[in-house]
Amino acid sequence: MEPDEQSVGQLVSLGLARYEARVYLALIRRESYTAAEVAREADVPRQRIYDVLDALVRRRLATAHPGKVATFSAIAPELALTRLMSEQREALDRMERISTGLVSALLPVWSEGRSQSNPLDYIEVLRDPKAISERFADIQEQATHELLSFCKPPFVAPTENTAGIKATRRLRRAEGTVRAIYTYDVLGDPAMMDNVEHFGKAGEEARFASDLPLKLIVADGSLVLCDMPDPVAGTGATTALYIEHPALAGCLRLAFQTVWDHAATLDDLRASR
Repeated sequence: MEPDEQSVGQLVSLGLARYEARVYLALIRRESYTAAEVAREADVPRQRIYDVLDALVRRRLATAHPGKVATFSAIAPELALTRLMSEQREALDRMERISTGLVSALLPVWSEGRSQSNPLDYIEVLRDPKAISERFADIQEQATHELLSFCKPPFVAPTENTAGIKATRRLRRAEGTVRAIYTYDVLGDPAMMDNVEHFGKAGEEARFASDLPLKLIVADGSLVLCDMPDPVAGTGATTALYIEHPALAGCLRLAFQTVWDHAATLDDLRASR
């Protein structure tokens, strides 16, 4: 029996991925399931079910019961929904802090731009995925002492990101800082987890968060590459901005640090399983 699609959609609106919502709704139907059983019940691919169950356990929406064959059970709906609402409130609080900081940083930029004959002197607008990928490589190569990034899907740069690995090693040899925050989506993507591991070996410090407002990289507190949904070009389209502006970059560094302070390390996530 497939989960009710209306309930799936409502759980997705509260922050669950679609597979997570389907599996949780399947789990509440009886006391416990094996992974194979709940995969069939929720109509979720077998190769994804363990990642989905791990995510639900990590978010304290399900409980794993070790044994010869591990089983899983759902947390009571009233408690699960309370936890989801709490996560949403925390995410909203973080977004409000970031928004407040961005307003403070962007207003001077906007005001200054009113007196400029060419407001794009320090802003480059990019829509072509190849151009975005090239600018992503450029900003990493230009960094001299610090790289900070928010990483969330979809990923435009090549998974191996050779330019980023080289920049990370170079900066770490110079005692610089390289930090990245990834969304939990990465945990269920083997290729991206290999990427995180390779960057970690090169010297990157990584943490993980349930959500990030946008993809972002800040270099040396002066260069910014960020993306945002494009309301003009249509659904799924993205506009990237490459900005050379120390005041804006400084504000985004503070926003990054706020999220970093609340994000989890990979060891934290493994310990919570």
